[in-house]
Amino acid sequence: MNTPLSLRRTLLLGILLPLFGFMIINTVVLYRQALAAADTAYDRTLLATAKSLGEQLEVVGNGEQAVVRSSLLYSALEAFEADNRSRLFYRVNGFKGEMVSGFEDLPPPRTQLPDQKIYAALVHFYDEAYRGDPVRMAVLLQPVAGVAGQGMAIIQVAETLELRQTLARQILIDTLWRQAALVIVMVLVVVYVVQRATRPVRALSHALAHRSENNLSPLPTLSAPRELLPLLEAANQHMQRLSHLLEHQKRFVRDTSHQLRTPLAVLKTQVQSARRGDVPPLQALDEIGHTVERATELANQMLALAKVEQLREDKDAPVIDWAEVVRSVALDLAPLIAERELDFSLDVVPARVRSHEWALRELGRNLLHNAIKNTSPGSRLAVEMVKDSRAVALSIRDSGPGISATLRERLFQPFATDHGARPSGAGSGLGLAICHGIVQSLGGSIELDNRVEHGVVQGLDATVRLPLAPTERHAPHEPQ
Repeated sequence: MNTPLSLRRTLLLGILLPLFGFMIINTVVLYRQALAAADTAYDRTLLATAKSLGEQLEVVGNGEQAVVRSSLLYSALEAFEADNRSRLFYRVNGFKGEMVSGFEDLPPPRTQLPDQKIYAALVHFYDEAYRGDPVRMAVLLQPVAGVAGQGMAIIQVAETLELRQTLARQILIDTLWRQAALVIVMVLVVVYVVQRATRPVRALSHALAHRSENNLSPLPTLSAPRELLPLLEAANQHMQRLSHLLEHQKRFVRDTSHQLRTPLAVLKTQVQSARRGDVPPLQALDEIGHTVERATELANQMLALAKVEQLREDKDAPVIDWAEVVRSVALDLAPLIAERELDFSLDVVPARVRSHEWALRELGRNLLHNAIKNTSPGSRLAVEMVKDSRAVALSIRDSGPGISATLRERLFQPFATDHGARPSGAGSGLGLAICHGIVQSLGGSIELDNRVEHGVVQGLDATVRLPLAPTERHAPHEPQ
């Protein structure tokens, strides 16, 4: 398995490798330019030598017998030699190509001469080999005129390359050490900048590595670079969710242990009393059954409350018809409605919302069950559902005593009850907390308001509003 590169190494390689490549290319280009400049300078010396030779030429004879003569001695070339590291050779050809003076074995001029860019067309420079050594050749077409006749002589001057090669090596060495010094400076600067730029990342890694497992406090963002802010903000949001989930788990364990302790203690006392024969067996069984039923209901509600937290993190809930779920819940609670002889009405319309069926069932069951318990026998209980283009509202209207101002302040808190205000105050106080959590996780709202007529509370209206699924929002409204 390959180990991924660190951020520092990636930055250094990404910056320094192209830099080294550029410096190598730049060194080669500078070296070639320097060589071209050196060739230009030394070629001028060759041209001056060839012109000097041309000044020593004269025409002897008349007409067809006219020939070129040179009075130049080889020793005169010593003035044009830069030092003893280079040697000059020359050759002068007459009007008909005959040799006039110089070194007879010097290679003749090339028939295809290169184009000249900075010199006149009468002089040409090119590289050649003479006596096994590389030389630089200058060929000058020199017009020669006299009383007896005129014509075009060819003057060749060749120079060995020792001096040029020495200069080239010196240019290369000077170029290399300057480029090396520049590279070293740039490497130091890049390493320093990369180290400084990645310091916040290393500091963040060190801080996270030395945090305790229970420390979910937000990471500091004031001194962080702008590029790290999205990462830090996302990490802080994630830790905030973890902190909320951890706090909920702690509260759930604490509340569960506290709430289940009482019915278990009562159950233990009832069993001991039945064993001693303090109460008749049937009465003891009825009391034990009632306690077990209450403890079971409390445990189920606690599990439902814990499951609501999982619902908050679920973003892939299916789309279902809320009206069908409400009808099913009403059918399940029909025996309780019939037992209390309530004037019950159900008016719902098809409304597709994004949620799990168990969540909507738990929501409807808690609200409707509370309404049934708090509605006086023979009174009216109405369930109505209406919707607009964006949301659907479920209203459950009972005929109970409503809620007091004291309970309203902590209405949706777990284990909040109001025994003095509602007739069936023996509940655990978890139903509304579960409803509130489900509605929040679905992006909706829940409201409980007293219905007042002529200054007297006539009942409680529980209204839940949920957003319609996207495919349902622009559908035509069903008749209500």
